[in-house]
Amino acid sequence: MRLITLFLLTLAFPALAAEKNPDPWEGFNRSIFSFNQKVDDNVLRPAAVGYKKVVPTPGRTALSNMFSNFGEIKTIVNDIGQLKLLQAGADTSRFLINLTVGFFGVFDVASNIGLKKHNEDFGQTLGYWGVPSGPYLMLPFLGPSTVRDSAGVGIEYAANISYANLGRNDAEDLGLALVYGLNVRAQLLDVEGMVSGDPYVFLRSFYLQHREFLINDGKTDDDFGDDDWDDFDDDWE
Repeated sequence: MRLITLFLLTLAFPALAAEKNPDPWEGFNRSIFSFNQKVDDNVLRPAAVGYKKVVPTPGRTALSNMFSNFGEIKTIVNDIGQLKLLQAGADTSRFLINLTVGFFGVFDVASNIGLKKHNEDFGQTLGYWGVPSGPYLMLPFLGPSTVRDSAGVGIEYAANISYANLGRNDAEDLGLALVYGLNVRAQLLDVEGMVSGDPYVFLRSFYLQHREFLINDGKTDDDFGDDDWDDFDDDWE
């Protein structure tokens, strides 16, 4: 895994020219997309359906809240990296309130008292400092990305603040990461019907627009409005 991290980090920082075609590696990406679809059809989706049947809604909500609260650490670090110091203070308050009053994040008390959740990551921070996105890239198991966002994932892992660093050892990391992935996949069962046309093109378009929305802090000329994107933020994270 460390070798993969180093490889991703080396991809991020060359001065990549802006691509008129955001997906010059489409042939490769489609092959990875096909592989991911087979894994999803045969393993992930059936497991998510079973998980949703077995774990009641309050339990799934509690797990989602706990994972979301852990994600506040990554958000706070990237708030600072993007010089959003007031937002960093608010997000630190969110994290501490949910960790304590919210019983280790089981309950999202902070949202109920008006502290808005933000989503910041290293891909966005690299974009803030002018690193170009590079081509669209489909990753095995992880799904859609760009060269810049893939490097951001690598930085998060190296910094021990990713969802692959939740445990105290490698076995716990793997187990908790699988629970996180299963929980997210179960949430996405409810939005599968929105996919239309070529699913590869749909996912690519959605991902790139969503990332542009986040990097520009919600300023977009797309048909999607702020409320539409907010509806997807928690599932995507």
